[in-house]
Amino acid sequence: MSGAEPVNVRLLDRDYTVGVTAEERDSLVAASRLLDAKMREIRGSNRMAAVDRVAVLAALNLAHELQQLRDENARQAVALHQTLADMNRRLDRAIDA
Repeated sequence: MSGAEPVNVRLLDRDYTVGVTAEERDSLVAASRLLDAKMREIRGSNRMAAVDRVAVLAALNLAHELQQLRDENARQAVALHQTLADMNRRLDRAIDA
């Protein structure tokens, strides 16, 4: 990655270094906080839970939330397209009248 700089993030008390551009730094830090919070939520009070299992479950939960947002966005886009098409038909009728 051109122009990448190392950024340290902490997930479940473990440090990771990731290379990102300066423009991506704030977004990566925010994403790492979200992932850390989700991993802590899933781990709960079970400090002995396997980190890889917690990470996979957190990733699955976040991916599911992302898919739900994408689905809702697609539904809203279809509804907007239908509304605009309806308005165009009404305008065409008004102009022709």
